[in-house]
Parts: sequence; C-alpha cells; structure tokens
Amino acid sequence: MQRSTESKPFTLTPNTIAKAIFTVNRHAKTATNNKYLYKLKQEALVKLIKEGKAQKIGLHFSNNPKYSRQQSDVLVECNEFTFHIPPSKEDFQTLPHLGELNSSIRNPKVHMSLNTAKKVLQSYTGIKENTAAASHKASKGYQKPVFKRLGESYGPVWRKK
Repeated sequence: MQRSTESKPFTLTPNTIAKAIFTVNRHAKTATNNKYLYKLKQEALVKLIKEGKAQKIGLHFSNNPKYSRQQSDVLVECNEFTFHIPPSKEDFQTLPHLGELNSSIRNPKVHMSLNTAKKVLQSYTGIKENTAAASHKASKGYQKPVFKRLGESYGPVWRKK
C-alpha cells in the first residue's frame, strides 16, 4: 500500500486560514525560525481584518510582557478562533481594554500539518520563506567542545620575556 505524496488541494476560506494560523502559532512557540512564522501569522490576520473576515475585539494584558513591564495585545476573532497580535497606537484609543486574559476560553482542536498551514498562509499572504537564511543557520549545526589536558592552554600564550 503506497501513500500518495500529493497534498490535498485546499480552499482559502476564512475557516481554513484560521486553522492554518492556529497551527503556525502553535508551532512558532518552539520553532527555530519563529520570526518568520509569527510574521506569517500577523500578515494573515491583518489581511483578514482588512477584508472584514476577522475583527479586533479588544485589548488584553500580555501573559509574557517584555522587560517585565505591563504590555497589551490585541484580541482578534476569526470564526471560532481567537488570536493575539501586537497593538498599533490607534488600537489603544479605539479598542476597549478587556483586562486579564481569560484562560478558560480555548481555540478548537485542529489537525493540520505545519507544512500545509505554511502553504495556505503563503498562498494567502504572498510571503515566501527566505530559505537561504534558514539553511545558513542550519548548516552551522553542533560543534563538539574541545577538551584540553590539565595545564594546556586553549589559545596562544602571551608571555613576557
């Protein structure tokens, strides 16, 4: 029995895009190239908001503020999913502040691979991953530590004569 290597065709509905954003967001928390994944998420959400397929609900206090200062994030709703994105200056004047994040509200479970989610969001936003930079980071890899015997130096010894 052979598995088909062809991926299933996907339609760019708001629900499919929301599922892809959820998958990318979940993987970005532990990914090595998380800046690209977060950029993909933010660009997709901004485009959904501009098209009227998602709306900004309000501001939440961030669970992980930078530099231990109080920080707010914009709560965005798309279908039955909710996401957070960084706020703009006008968001502080136009959106209500909802206070602390309610941890009892959860997004529905999604079964979508990261590759499929990236393809969906790349085709929706038009953003492509810079593979040269990603492969350059990966090529550095792990370098074994060098151990010297007791008394040996790690570099040139500068002695005064």
